[in-house]
Amino acid sequence: MALLTEGLTQVLIPVAALIGLGFALVQWYLVSKVRVSGEASDYDGYKDSLIDAGEFEEGVDNFEVSIKVAEIQNAISVGATSFLFTEYRYLGIFTGAFGVIIFLFLGSVKGFSTKSEPCTYNTGNICKPALANAFFSTVAFLLGALTSVLSGFFGMKIATYANARTTLEARKGVGKAFITAFRSGAVMGFLLAANGLLVLWVSINLFKLYYGDDWEGLYESITGYGLGGSSMALFGRVGGGIYTKAADVGADLVGKVERNIPEDDPRNPAVIADNVGDNVGDIAGMGSDLFGSYAESSCAALFVASISSFGIGHDYTAMSYPLIISSMGIVVCLITTIFATDLSEIKHVSEIEPSLKRQLLISTVLMTAGIATVSFFALPSEFTLYNFGTAKAVKNWHLFFCVSIGLWAGLVIGYTTEYYTSNAYSPVRDVADSCRTGAATNVIFGLALGYKSVIIPIFSIAIAIYVSFSLAAMYGISVAALGMLSTIATGLAIDAYGPISDNAGGIAEMAGMSHEIRERTDALDAAGNTTAAIGKGFAIGSAALVSLALFGAFVSRAGINSVDVLSPKVFIGLLVGAMLPYWFSAMTMKSVGSAALKMVEEVRRQFNTIPGLMEGRAKPDYATCVKISTDASLREMIPPGALVMLTPLIAGTFFGVETLSGVLAGSLVSGVQVAISASNTGGAWDNAKKYIEAGGNEHAKSLGPKGSDCHKAAVIGDTIGDPLKDTSGPSLNILIKLMAVESLVFAPFFATHGGLIFKWF
Repeated sequence: MALLTEGLTQVLIPVAALIGLGFALVQWYLVSKVRVSGEASDYDGYKDSLIDAGEFEEGVDNFEVSIKVAEIQNAISVGATSFLFTEYRYLGIFTGAFGVIIFLFLGSVKGFSTKSEPCTYNTGNICKPALANAFFSTVAFLLGALTSVLSGFFGMKIATYANARTTLEARKGVGKAFITAFRSGAVMGFLLAANGLLVLWVSINLFKLYYGDDWEGLYESITGYGLGGSSMALFGRVGGGIYTKAADVGADLVGKVERNIPEDDPRNPAVIADNVGDNVGDIAGMGSDLFGSYAESSCAALFVASISSFGIGHDYTAMSYPLIISSMGIVVCLITTIFATDLSEIKHVSEIEPSLKRQLLISTVLMTAGIATVSFFALPSEFTLYNFGTAKAVKNWHLFFCVSIGLWAGLVIGYTTEYYTSNAYSPVRDVADSCRTGAATNVIFGLALGYKSVIIPIFSIAIAIYVSFSLAAMYGISVAALGMLSTIATGLAIDAYGPISDNAGGIAEMAGMSHEIRERTDALDAAGNTTAAIGKGFAIGSAALVSLALFGAFVSRAGINSVDVLSPKVFIGLLVGAMLPYWFSAMTMKSVGSAALKMVEEVRRQFNTIPGLMEGRAKPDYATCVKISTDASLREMIPPGALVMLTPLIAGTFFGVETLSGVLAGSLVSGVQVAISASNTGGAWDNAKKYIEAGGNEHAKSLGPKGSDCHKAAVIGDTIGDPLKDTSGPSLNILIKLMAVESLVFAPFFATHGGLIFKWF
């Protein structure tokens, strides 16, 4: 038995979650202190003023500028809130309808019988009826969907609360602005990590009141939690991505290329929609996405454990190993955050990126020690794990290596992503240099960089899979995925920091603040682009491991002993599965293109028809551009979402579990490659443009300044990369894991009633 008792485990998990929530509130309080004296005004219900008339160390700003900052922040916050409420109304209808589908499909497995059934794995024992599993899976799905939506919404509210404060702090120096942006990101990171853990722990304990000793049924129904989280994430990522990139592409192509005005210039009609988009796509969508990954990796590990000696022997502490790992992660991330905000100080823009990289390294090193502690105290010294019908003998130190290799693979992916997307290194500088000969060579170099950037992450994932599976079968892979996500609070803080800094720069430009302040926010934003790419790398890497773990759980639950690639049923699934990421990407890319086309036409129309707009004597019509992005994203997010949600249902029902296993394997192998290359290509193009704009060294100055032919070629590359890095790429990792968790939830139905076509012919 484990050294940690069940009673202590029941206390430690919620305490860790509450510590995370408490730390998030402390960080939020410290950010809120930036609100400050002056004429208090009620913006978006905050009942505070962003105006600080007495704090102008540099003598370059004035009271009117600060008023303007508050007005812009209000416009961004209202726009983002309005869009998310509209999106969530649509998602509410979808959630209710899909919840009914889950109940009907799973309830029909045994003809809606209320009689208890013999257990599938714990032979000789009686388990709860299939109808109960249908009901509790539906409840878990609804809980996961609600938690995912709240994670995204709270993240957006925090980001829109912090963006103007980061702008105002930039007057005092880059260090102050960095701490404000990073603390705000930490609020989101800790809220999400703690909230996800607490809701999962509460759900398990409430479900246990009904299930009692039937842990097999309990943890099978809990998998609905992961399905709810990821289904919301898919629509949030796709809808938010279409919104933000339609505005971004429209603003850049007309404003920067045609009219030669700066980024985020208040004369640009699409500028408010662009800044709203950063919050609904990069913040709300990303929050739901990483929550989905966390929920699914936890659910996959819990399900496999429930049909192993942990579940059969009712060892609650060992069963809760994934939750204890997440609890340790919150504590480790708390210590790591203090290093960034209290124990070190940013004095120069060149220190920003290294400081963020240190966060990754510190959290990984500390977490390794944390994993060793948890593995020693929470696990028996030796136990058996389910391995496709056989029992595999495993020692506790085996699981330490499984979780650790996932954690360190995440670090390798993060650092590799940084190398290929940061303008501090040669790959991005080579892309910038290629702009000398125009946009075509820039596009060629950028695509090549994206393809090349796939190599090291794929080898890292492959090694993690081989080692973890060799040591602890499918459970090893699921906890490796959890290891990669164990420092999710720090990862999200680093990721959310980017869009907050981007908004801060936009507000500074729109408010007419000094060139020096804009330079500081640009430096924060450039580092933020790289950290956003690192965050996407983590999300994609963890999605690969999570999907494989869910795939293994699905194969086990569907009663398949092996997947034979040479079988025609499996092979046709492989081909179709490998095609799906391309079909999905085509849908999302075209959606952004169509919406951007309308945006470009509207921005051109306003510049041509509103007298005095270019001279700054007239105001643009921001609301029309916001409406174009909103309407396009809500309309266009439905077809890609339907493709992902319906594929497992159609494949499993009509072609059976073997073909569906092929579809899942094909989409996993293909989707990971496309997602990494798309995200890194887009990130590299964006930072190549920023490298030229900053003019930080002689090479960069020779390619500039803003408005030069070189710079225009870089802007075109950036606009091509926008839908790649912020719509298609990030959404693909949701595609591969969502199809896998959906297949697992519906596995009992597919195993009983699936394969209708092969039964008919």
